[in-house]
Amino acid sequence: MPHDFQADIDAIARIDAVPTILDVVCRTTGMGFAAVARVTEDRWIACQVLDNIAFGLKPGGELEVKTTICDEIRGSGKAVVIDEVSQDLVYSTHHTPQIYGFQSYISMPITLPDGTFFGTLCAIDPAPARLKNPQVVGMFKLFADLIAFHLDANDRLAKTEAALVDERTISEFREQFVAVLGHDLRNPVASIDSGTRLLLRTPLDEKAEAIVKLIRGSVVRMSGLIDNVMDLARARLGSGVMVEIKRNAELKPTLTQVVDELGSVRPDRVIETSFEFDDPIRCDPLRVGQLLSNLLGNALAHGSEDGAIRVDARTTYDAFELSVTNRGEPIPAESVDQLFLPFFRHGAKTGQQGLGLGLYIASEIAKLHGGVIEVDSNDGKTRFTFRMPLEA
Repeated sequence: MPHDFQADIDAIARIDAVPTILDVVCRTTGMGFAAVARVTEDRWIACQVLDNIAFGLKPGGELEVKTTICDEIRGSGKAVVIDEVSQDLVYSTHHTPQIYGFQSYISMPITLPDGTFFGTLCAIDPAPARLKNPQVVGMFKLFADLIAFHLDANDRLAKTEAALVDERTISEFREQFVAVLGHDLRNPVASIDSGTRLLLRTPLDEKAEAIVKLIRGSVVRMSGLIDNVMDLARARLGSGVMVEIKRNAELKPTLTQVVDELGSVRPDRVIETSFEFDDPIRCDPLRVGQLLSNLLGNALAHGSEDGAIRVDARTTYDAFELSVTNRGEPIPAESVDQLFLPFFRHGAKTGQQGLGLGLYIASEIAKLHGGVIEVDSNDGKTRFTFRMPLEA
């Protein structure tokens, strides 16, 4: 795969400290040229340069890699330090000083945290310099490590930002898909619902009537799931769960219908009701009905099979209260705070239906009415109570 050297040049340019590093290198050593170079097997590219000796290189400038000592450093991974070429036993006859005419030279490898060789931090000058001492070598090592750290950090940040953009795009597509799917499911479900209602008005034998009631029960559950999925999609896509508050809403018929519908789905369960309030109530009756449906459905799913479920609704001097109580194992304290998170399903049994959205949607509806849902679970009994002010 070919190297994108412009990306490397840009990566070094994004490190604000590099010009200062090159300036400090030259001032500390007295050398006239310093650079950060990208070095590969067949290329030497200047990424950032400080040139006070008219060497002639600028960012993006290139040297023949085989004419450089950096090529040898790429292979060895070790720094090269030369105080005076003419007096150096190894480099006095080396071709690189002869080609470029320098006497002092230092080059430190820039190695990324994963061990990848990036290039070098190097400096040259036509005059000798005192470089072979712990202070200068340590400074170059520190600066090379700092550049490597910034390169790695910036690369990780760029990848993270790209991943976030991709994830956001995928998430929006997923939620739009769910919203469209939920919308398109409404029509066939409504058709099945109408068909079952008509069938139940016609003479049927006992077996046929039982089958139609099972179908109707499935329709009720499907409608609830579709409503919850649609509301989740709206909430995630920005429009939020919508309510239409009516000052004089007839709420009692809606609550009664919800209890009757879910009771028909589970005729084996006992649901007791007590509605001690007078209409009208300031609310969105359909949404409060959905809230009750979700709380009651949760009680049917998780409550004790042989225990009655109780639905109570009443008004106090300043609030409306609606509660659903079921018998069964108490909810652990550590789970209570997570009950209203989307997709959280406490104690879900194998094969149990539901997406874990019911309580989340119920809590959103409560908030939009200026209310809250409280949970009291102990002594073999769990009660969810929706409480909202009578006037906003």
